[in-house]
Amino acid sequence: MKILIYGVSFLLLLLSSGCQVKQNEVRVIKDLEYASYEHQGETKSLLLDLYLPQTESNQSVEPLPLLIYIHGGGWREFSKEICPGKIVAERGWAIACINYRYSTEAIFPAQIHDAKGAVRWLRANVEQYNFDPNRFGAWGASAGGHLSSLLGTSEGVANLEGNHGNLNYSSSVQAVCNWYAPTDFTQVKPAFTEAFSPEVSQKYRETPWYLYTVVTTLLLGGSVAEKPELAQAANPITYIDSQDPPFMVLHGDLDKIVPVSQSEILVTALQSQDVPVTFVRKPEMTHSYRGEDGEKFDPELIDLALDFFEQTLTP
Repeated sequence: MKILIYGVSFLLLLLSSGCQVKQNEVRVIKDLEYASYEHQGETKSLLLDLYLPQTESNQSVEPLPLLIYIHGGGWREFSKEICPGKIVAERGWAIACINYRYSTEAIFPAQIHDAKGAVRWLRANVEQYNFDPNRFGAWGASAGGHLSSLLGTSEGVANLEGNHGNLNYSSSVQAVCNWYAPTDFTQVKPAFTEAFSPEVSQKYRETPWYLYTVVTTLLLGGSVAEKPELAQAANPITYIDSQDPPFMVLHGDLDKIVPVSQSEILVTALQSQDVPVTFVRKPEMTHSYRGEDGEKFDPELIDLALDFFEQTLTP
C-alpha cells in the first residue's frame, strides 16, 4: 500500500530547487474523428485533438507516453477545447483532449463507451503519432475525472466497452489523475427526490449538493434511488481491484459541487486493494482548476499532475 500526500510544500520544494521547465514547440492536430454515432437520425462525429511536443529534428526518437484529458462540465457541457494541451505539450508530453456524448443526448454508459473508444483509437494509431501503447495516462476534472477513474478501474468490463471499433485493442490506461470527481453516487445525499423540472429546480436551488443532484440525475436518466443498478455500474469504486494502475486524487475542502468525501471514498477503496494512490487535499481550493492570477489552469496543479505522470509513466 502506498499513499502519498503532497501539498503546497511540494511545489515550494520544486521551485526552490531552481529547476527550469523546458518549453518545446507544439504541433496541434485538431478534430480527428475517433468514432461516430447516430442521434435523432443524424450521424455525428466524436472528435479529439492532439498536442504533440516537437524536438529539434521534428521527430521523437523514442515513442512518447500519452496523456488523455477528459473535460468536465457535468457530463452535459464544455468540450475538448477546455484542455491544458498546449501547456502540457510545451513540457514535453503528448496529450489527447477528447469530446464525448453529453447526457442530454445519451445517458450512461454512453460517456464511458466514448472514452474507451477514444483510448482504443489512439492505441490503434500509436505508430502514426509515435506513442508508446504501454504508457497511457488518463486525466480529468469533475465529470472528466469520473470517466478517467472508470478508465482506470474497469479494464475488462464488457458492458462498459462499447462498440466504437478497434475492439482488438485495449482500452486500458497505466495511470490516472482524478481532480475532484464523483466516485460513488450512492454516498451523496440528494438535494431533491422529485422528478427534475423547472419548478423543482427553483425550489431546491439553494439546497446543498443541488447541482450534483441535477447532473447525476441527468447522467443516469433518473435519480440514484430510481436507477440503483445503473448508479452502481457508473461508480468507479465498483470495479477496483489490485491490478488497477496508480492514481492521483486531488480535491479541495471548499468544493460545493462535489463533496470531498467522494475522493476520500475512492482513496480508501484503492488503499483496500493496495493500489498506489497519491492524495492531494487542498484546504483553500474550490471546485476549480483556475489559477489565482487568472490562469486557465493553475500552474501548481499542472506541476503536481505532471510530476505524478513522470513518476508513473516514465522509465
